[in-house]
Amino acid sequence: MPVALYALAAGAFGIGTTEFVIMGLLLQVAGDLHVGLAAAGLLISGYALGVFVGAPLLTAATGRLPRKTVLLGLMAIFTLGNLACALAPNYGVLMAARVLTSLAHGTFFGVGSVVATGLVAADRRASAISLMFTGLTLATLLGVPAGTWLGHLAGWRATFWAVAAIGVVALVVIAVLVPAERDRQEATPLRAELQAIAQPAVMLGLATTVLGFGGVFTVFTYVQPLLTRVSGFVDSAVSPLLLVLGVGLIVGNLLGGRLADRRLATALVGSLLALAAVLAVTGVALHARLPAMLAMALFGIAAFATVAPLQLWVLHKAAGAPNLASSLNIGAFNLGNALGAWLGGVVIEHGPGLAAVPYAGALLTLAGAAVAVAGLRAARPAPVRLAACER
Repeated sequence: MPVALYALAAGAFGIGTTEFVIMGLLLQVAGDLHVGLAAAGLLISGYALGVFVGAPLLTAATGRLPRKTVLLGLMAIFTLGNLACALAPNYGVLMAARVLTSLAHGTFFGVGSVVATGLVAADRRASAISLMFTGLTLATLLGVPAGTWLGHLAGWRATFWAVAAIGVVALVVIAVLVPAERDRQEATPLRAELQAIAQPAVMLGLATTVLGFGGVFTVFTYVQPLLTRVSGFVDSAVSPLLLVLGVGLIVGNLLGGRLADRRLATALVGSLLALAAVLAVTGVALHARLPAMLAMALFGIAAFATVAPLQLWVLHKAAGAPNLASSLNIGAFNLGNALGAWLGGVVIEHGPGLAAVPYAGALLTLAGAAVAVAGLRAARPAPVRLAACER
């Protein structure tokens, strides 16, 4: 794989860390800024919605610029946003800084996916995307625990200072390693891009991402109480179990890329069905400790095995608007995150309870698989009908 892909992975690592690290710092943020825990939790929702809304807008605004220039500008926004988080004097400024930082997220992964596929041969495009997304999985495995530990040791602001430093490093390596001569964009009219996005196969692909990946965050958002209250682990055991899950994420991410390179349609539907099955099994396995440990590994593998197929499918079907389609799909991932977290909360507060959360996630992912099948049918060319005189 070209070394430039590792530069993209470095940027993905920083962005993934800043998105998820605040989950482990909510109590510190709420106490320091004198807000409730629910208000602190909105800092996560605000970020996800910022990605969903900002990705297509920023991608359209930068559509005529060279892709390397766009990536460098996004990492600059990312770095400034984290500096603003570290210096935020109150809750309102912190929320605004989080939204500012989120603007870099969707467009970076969207444009980065297009750059990654342009660096390799056609039969290795999904693997290139999965390698870039390895930065995101490493953020879950290493960046988030390290950032949480630093925040508990030196205060939550120290974590954002550290993430801003990661942004500077990523900006430098992208500037040095990503080639400029291969990232020129053709000026595509916005109307043509919107027409490419409006195709049924593309719209169904975006819906597949929202529903299919939403099942992941139905469980991932509540993984700590699931492990402690359902499985019976002590709090100190959660971090090692998250490490197991993180290793599974890396394996699944690379596996999904390999499978999508071979047979994209099969990998798309198969990975979603496998994820739904693993989520259902997790609901049973969580009631005993050893099966719960194995379930965490399988959950990690199945969760990120879906990423490369979901991303590459939309890229393939929206060939006339790769940047916009890719960025919209990253927004769809984040909308799925928000949907899954909401669904898990509803099941806990108004449904059968915490232990039923994995089953709800399985049903949501199954809905995504059904939409994927509909998308595959929509993408098939219409049969040629012969006139009666030609028969």
